[in-house]
Amino acid sequence: MPFDLVKALRRLCPRSLPGRPQVSGHRPIERIAADLRRVRRSLACFEPGTSAAKKIGARQAYDALLVQACAALDVEHRLHVLPQGVDREVERLRVEECLRRQGLSV
Repeated sequence: MPFDLVKALRRLCPRSLPGRPQVSGHRPIERIAADLRRVRRSLACFEPGTSAAKKIGARQAYDALLVQACAALDVEHRLHVLPQGVDREVERLRVEECLRRQGLSV
């Protein structure tokens, strides 16, 4: 019976019991940085005639990676609240600079 109780408690509150390793909810920052660089290169290399859907998708992927990097490094951002346009472009630049200051090679 005690074993079942411990098992049930671990299911209900897995982080509060000893003996369980703490797991971060973030992907490794090195992986996020590599993905950021890869997607950023693809954004810069679109051929003339590339569909708007492909460009928008790549930009959204880049923003999602920036958000992950910000979460991992505790950098504040407003990428989710700003609509597409100049304000969001400026926020991207600001976030990239903040991440660079944290030591992330973007």
